[in-house]
Amino acid sequence: MNNSKHDPHALEGFVFSEDTLAAANAEISKYPEGRQASAVMPLLDLAQRQCNGWLPRVAMDYVAGFLDMPPIKVYEVATFYTMYNLAPIGKYHVQVCTNLPCWLRGSDEVTAACKKNLGIEFGQTTSNGDFTLSEVECLGACVNAPMIQINDDYYEDLDGITTASILTQFAIGDNPQTGSQVGRISCEPTGGLTTLTKINIRGSGEE
Repeated sequence: MNNSKHDPHALEGFVFSEDTLAAANAEISKYPEGRQASAVMPLLDLAQRQCNGWLPRVAMDYVAGFLDMPPIKVYEVATFYTMYNLAPIGKYHVQVCTNLPCWLRGSDEVTAACKKNLGIEFGQTTSNGDFTLSEVECLGACVNAPMIQINDDYYEDLDGITTASILTQFAIGDNPQTGSQVGRISCEPTGGLTTLTKINIRGSGEE
């Protein structure tokens, strides 16, 4: 459930830009005629991107009209999924996974580093508007826990030091390395690939 509160200071008007309109029509074309409402989630994402990372009500209403849906049906989607932001966010949206695998691997340390480095708590935005800090549920990268998502990118295998370094790099305008921060490729073992070249079959009663 999306617990963020909708910002009452919504934009006064909204229409898809030329590029967004083309992307929206491409999404709708994936579905049978008359089933355009199936594209509501990607279209909300497109609208959110056009609005600098959040969904004002006027944008949701526009999507509802674009898809010939009752507005309440669009609101239900936008308020359920945490991927949709119902209030303005910072330039960098720092989403910290605190679900069980990340917690077991040290998400408390990652959380502490984020709060200390940014000087804010979950649900807050820095005074300069650069960073918004959010606590989220599983982001699907459990094998590389703990991890955070910043905008569209994942940063994995973190500790307090690497987390602080990533945030500092963003603050000075650099682009930190995405993915694993311990040098592993994708979700391969940290020591490199392994292969079973010989299988020992245990005899009866052997341990």
